[in-house]
Amino acid sequence: MKSIHFIGITLLLILLSGCATSVTEDIQIEATADTTSQFSDYKSYTWLGDIAALNDPEGIWQPPKINLAENIKFLIDRELRKRGIFNYAENAQLQVVFFMGVDMEAMELKVNPDNQQDILETVPAASLAVALIDAKTGYVIWVGEAMGDIQQNSTEERIRKRLDYAVTEIFKKLPKD
Repeated sequence: MKSIHFIGITLLLILLSGCATSVTEDIQIEATADTTSQFSDYKSYTWLGDIAALNDPEGIWQPPKINLAENIKFLIDRELRKRGIFNYAENAQLQVVFFMGVDMEAMELKVNPDNQQDILETVPAASLAVALIDAKTGYVIWVGEAMGDIQQNSTEERIRKRLDYAVTEIFKKLPKD
């Protein structure tokens, strides 16, 4: 379980360490909410866990030197606090879980600059998904996701900026009622 956690954190770090002109321009954010839920009624949560997946058959990916899961949890805690939702283990109204994944063999259509034709290229990608679950019913009421490119040899500062951006933008999609 510890190795899965480490792999997940490492994967997320790579996701958020893409090399774009802007630190965050390649990160895409999406979210889906249960339209019947009253999000303003939720005031407490507890952590359910985190899950990671890695698709790197060639063993190319190099894990970062920072604890991604710890950083992500900190950022999620911060965003939930901003919404007036606090971490209480007993009688929590929400359960929070996040999923990280890295796919070093992800494919994308790119335009060949020589002939302007589309070609399929390998573009390593990563994603972070955060889910909020109603503790009473067990139903997922909201999922937010950040997807981005992976860049090798990114700095810790750049990775932290990308994580901060991703989590902040994900939670901007959480309904306020």
